[in-house]
Amino acid sequence: MNAFFNWAKEQFKVDKRLVILYCMVYFLWGLGMNWFGTEMEIARFTFWWQVITCYILYMVPISLLLRNLPFHAQYAYGLIAMGLLEFGGYALETSYAYPDNLMDHFFGERTFALGMALFFALYFPLGNWGIGRLFTVLFKKDG
Repeated sequence: MNAFFNWAKEQFKVDKRLVILYCMVYFLWGLGMNWFGTEMEIARFTFWWQVITCYILYMVPISLLLRNLPFHAQYAYGLIAMGLLEFGGYALETSYAYPDNLMDHFFGERTFALGMALFFALYFPLGNWGIGRLFTVLFKKDG
């Protein structure tokens, strides 16, 4: 267990600009997805500020932990993280799934949370890749 904590501590030793970039991108990404889910009447947060708790306080640290792992490992661990988040959100009713939504039509209502977890788990490898590229473009050292 001590080895895990040492590894995790190393993963969080990053440039502060990288953390700020993650927070900005994930916040905007979260607002956009909440807007899209509301407009398409798929799902939404009960309160807008849940974008902060879910995307910044939950997903940014997980992204930092997973960022140096291969794509498939980031997705697999991300699936666990998003499965817990989706389950908790709907169980506690802090997330709202619109009745008879688009996902229900395609996959059935009993698979909604699983479908959401499978989709949102892609955030970790795609987010880490995109933010890594963006960080390099914005803060690349001349040399």
